[in-house]
Amino acid sequence: MKTMAAVVTIGALLVAISSAQGQRANHSFAFNAATINGFPSGEVFLTGGGVFDPPSGFLKGGGGFRCTKDINQGPLAGCKAGEGIRWDVSETLPSTGFKCNGSAEEPQKTALTDDNTIVMQADFYRQGDGVNESFTAKMIVSAVDLDLDQPGIQNIWIQGVGCGEAIVDFR
Repeated sequence: MKTMAAVVTIGALLVAISSAQGQRANHSFAFNAATINGFPSGEVFLTGGGVFDPPSGFLKGGGGFRCTKDINQGPLAGCKAGEGIRWDVSETLPSTGFKCNGSAEEPQKTALTDDNTIVMQADFYRQGDGVNESFTAKMIVSAVDLDLDQPGIQNIWIQGVGCGEAIVDFR
């Protein structure tokens, strides 16, 4: 009887170990972008991070943001210089089209969520709005340059604001 119990116990342990080894670990990301701009008006400072798993669509993240110049277009229209407290993720998106400066001449690019890029819908909060988001916009954070046609590095983007260069770490 003890032999049968030992076999069952060892079998259960092997199944648990096998299951744990088969699970995918979430990726983590962190970033700091001093300047995101490019559209006719506005500029944003954005920092944050989180964890994500591209195949499942799992994403949990957030951080701080501040409008450093008034924004007059797009989803963050009405955010004045000095406003902004925090942001958080509302959902992962498989992809999105984007432009860094919003001009008619600029060709639209596409970003895809993968191991090095996260496309998300984010909620942005101003002081005084409490738990109710002030703005909702698409956002991209990437370990690679999103727009090779633009000079410099553009590895972060906010819908209606533009692109910027961020210090980004994906693990």
